[in-house]
Amino acid sequence: MKRRKKYLNREFSGEVTTPNTALQTDSRRAMGRTTNAYPMPSRKIDFDVVRKIALALPDVEESTIHGAPSLKVRGRLLTCPAIHRSAEPGTLAVRVDFDQRAELMAAEPSVYYVTDHYVNYPTVLVRLSQIDRDSLRDLLGMAWRFVSSNTKASRRKVPNKRRATAG
Repeated sequence: MKRRKKYLNREFSGEVTTPNTALQTDSRRAMGRTTNAYPMPSRKIDFDVVRKIALALPDVEESTIHGAPSLKVRGRLLTCPAIHRSAEPGTLAVRVDFDQRAELMAAEPSVYYVTDHYVNYPTVLVRLSQIDRDSLRDLLGMAWRFVSSNTKASRRKVPNKRRATAG
């Protein structure tokens, strides 16, 4: 009865399990590997979650890019679903500095990656199925700082160009 109860709780939490998987969990526990018998229900991270986190940041607005939803800071791309065919399904493209991208990929290669198409762009690809909400919030904050600093710098340059051509 106890095994059946675990099976039902896993089924309720949204985790797909079979009685065989429940036996595997019991055998892992017997081998000294502990697992949570009653996992907390976790909500899948999708672009709606990304949108909610990003819109809490200043000056972030919803937009589109190549027909896909995107989030921008004062008109500059912050993040969007990775739409190029080289990216894995369920991937988010996030604008970050090249050095930050290298650090992220070295620290967690199962979460962050890049394909040949994105190599020359200040962008990191994120497997949404592998990232947790806190890490996503931190990443979007990092991206916001990167994009907003570029936006401010480019806005400062515009008046100087106009003055130079006007005179």
